[in-house]
Amino acid sequence: MKIIGISGSPIPNSNTDQAVKAVLAATGIENEFIKLSDYSFEPCRACLKCASTNMCVLKDFASELGQKVKDADALVVGGYVAYGTLDGRTKSFLERLYCLHHQKNYLKGKAAGIVITSGVPACDPYPPLADNAASVVSGFMDAEGMNVLGTVKVTGNFSCIRCGYGDDCGLSGIKAIYGPEATVAGTKINNFEEQPDVVSDAVSLGKKIADNLK
Repeated sequence: MKIIGISGSPIPNSNTDQAVKAVLAATGIENEFIKLSDYSFEPCRACLKCASTNMCVLKDFASELGQKVKDADALVVGGYVAYGTLDGRTKSFLERLYCLHHQKNYLKGKAAGIVITSGVPACDPYPPLADNAASVVSGFMDAEGMNVLGTVKVTGNFSCIRCGYGDDCGLSGIKAIYGPEATVAGTKINNFEEQPDVVSDAVSLGKKIADNLK
């Protein structure tokens, strides 16, 4: 058996990366971690030329990675919140898996897990953005008939912390969330390994996937 873990985060060793890897490790099953930013691929063209063949006509890395997902027994998808929903790279890759849908339903019945990182806390006046992103991934998985076993939600960080203008920008996320007096220096950096409840959730999800595959 083999499990594929996907991370859509382009940041090296990001919270999303770490959480996906923690889920994979907890399964105790052979696995492969794939960081999408290491590969170049186009978005789906909605041409439907894959309908009769289950093969995408676009010859790029998404087709290669899609074959790995097809051959795997389970899939863990990790993405992050960007502009209130799932980041574009992860969403684009999921859409490229549509070629596996037609006739054969290659993903149907596969065990699946979701990891979402968000720097925006679920508090008034902000909607639960992590849930928004997770619903995009679960919508894909449900449409493919996959067995979604859980979601891990990681507290991440605002890009405003490292852009260089977080203290001065009129639309600084730091000030929007923590108040007009908040500063980059005074904002806590959130790391996956320092969130024990989230680490526990990741381990629990990994074990659920392993149990499902027994």
